[in-house]
Amino acid sequence: MSTALAQSCPALVLNADFRPLSYFPLSLWSWQDTIKAVFMSRVSVVSEYDTVVHSPSIEMPLPSVIALKDYVNVSRKPVFTRFNVFLRDKFECQYCGSRYNAENLTFDHVVPRCRGGRTSWQNVVAACSPCNLRKGDKMVHKAGLKLLKKPHQPNNFELQANGRVFPPNYLHESWHDFLYWDSELEIS
Repeated sequence: MSTALAQSCPALVLNADFRPLSYFPLSLWSWQDTIKAVFMSRVSVVSEYDTVVHSPSIEMPLPSVIALKDYVNVSRKPVFTRFNVFLRDKFECQYCGSRYNAENLTFDHVVPRCRGGRTSWQNVVAACSPCNLRKGDKMVHKAGLKLLKKPHQPNNFELQANGRVFPPNYLHESWHDFLYWDSELEIS
């Protein structure tokens, strides 16, 4: 098997309840980490690729979906990070409403730090550079801007739901039964 082919075979990682550990970024392991976890009996193989790896004594199809054998508790309170702020705000500037890639967003203190504003879920929003520069160290209304949504501390369910709106570029067909992006379901 070629290295390039193997690199294109990540495994979707599910918790013991068969739900993805995360949607954004999607919980994926490299094929090497996946095989190691299989041999250490930490995961169950749920689905496999057609691609096979060989060792001198073993031949094994690469797993495409694995489930952890032990349930991993997901923290109820997400960590405050720049990326999670962007995910909470759906990668939209909270002043003009335009959507951007994470690398083209900044975060802005609604109440500026120089006016006593804190770096917290309740005071930080995603902002595009032009709006952030326009606001500067002023209060929102003094800068002639309006806040689209009041900032708040999200829970993991909210971040997961927001992450489902942004599916990655590549989804293997064996993953579809475990991922619930906005897809039409068949009614029987």
